[in-house]
Amino acid sequence: MTVNAQRTIASSAASRKRRWGPRMWPYLFSLPFVLAYAAFQLYPVVYSFVLSLHDWNGIGAKTYIGFKNYVQLWTNDPLFLKSLWNTLIMMAMFIPVTMILGLLLAYWTFHLVRGKNLIQTINVLPYITTPVAIGFIFSYIFDWQVGLLNLVLVKFGWLKEGFYWLQDPWTSRAVIALMVVWRNLGYFMIIYMAGMTVIPQDVYEAAKVDGSTGLHTFRRITMPLLRNITVFLVVTSVIGGLQLFDEPKLLYGGWSGSAQVGGPDNTALTVIWKFVDESFISNTRFGYASAIAYSLFVLIVIFSMLSYRLTAPKEDKR
Repeated sequence: MTVNAQRTIASSAASRKRRWGPRMWPYLFSLPFVLAYAAFQLYPVVYSFVLSLHDWNGIGAKTYIGFKNYVQLWTNDPLFLKSLWNTLIMMAMFIPVTMILGLLLAYWTFHLVRGKNLIQTINVLPYITTPVAIGFIFSYIFDWQVGLLNLVLVKFGWLKEGFYWLQDPWTSRAVIALMVVWRNLGYFMIIYMAGMTVIPQDVYEAAKVDGSTGLHTFRRITMPLLRNITVFLVVTSVIGGLQLFDEPKLLYGGWSGSAQVGGPDNTALTVIWKFVDESFISNTRFGYASAIAYSLFVLIVIFSMLSYRLTAPKEDKR
């Protein structure tokens, strides 16, 4: 090999080293996060799926059973199907109400001249309130013996005796939906108000010149221009609704006088509550609980796609 060839090879290697050196730094800086994510997020997710293919109580040896947990879950577990039905019913109760009230409240607050900051603060306070406090408040309000609602209704003669709000199948679901609405209404209001701030005021001025009234402007201008925010809120509400757990668990977790798993006749049992019960409360069937978790993951993907397809503008649907 000639001297010139050796110099060319050495120069090429040095050039590659200089080019590769700066490119290494982003990978090196992101390596701690990637390793932490793989150890504490990715590995548990993969291991949970592997565990769903086994029968395991957390102590003894694992027994591989294939997809029998999934088959039993969807064909021979009426309690799971009931928990899914309960979750969908409560979602149908609180998602439309929260969306409509959040939009109307945001529109009204946005056009206030005075007191706007006070209204925003009052409505956001429930969102930052701890779930335990929310469960205590609503358990106290709807308790059949000492509940504030029954005391008021009996005092004014609208009821002869206290009503079992938390023991009736439909009213128990309605109370849980009311808890979700009360907690998330301020968040929806803030998101909608953020969208209203970026709408050009020239559009409203042009509509006013053309003789558009307040209601017509709201329906024809404000709502269409907030379509993307509505899509975002619908999709995230569906995802959060399928993971509903805090409200029903705290409502029937002992504050109302007697701890009940799933509420009266399991009419308040949600999918996540079923998962927690199978994992840590009534049973320790970790493989079966993992099957519930992955079934819920598939349901979340399906319902999220459906909600996006139904609410997104036509030009965004691909």
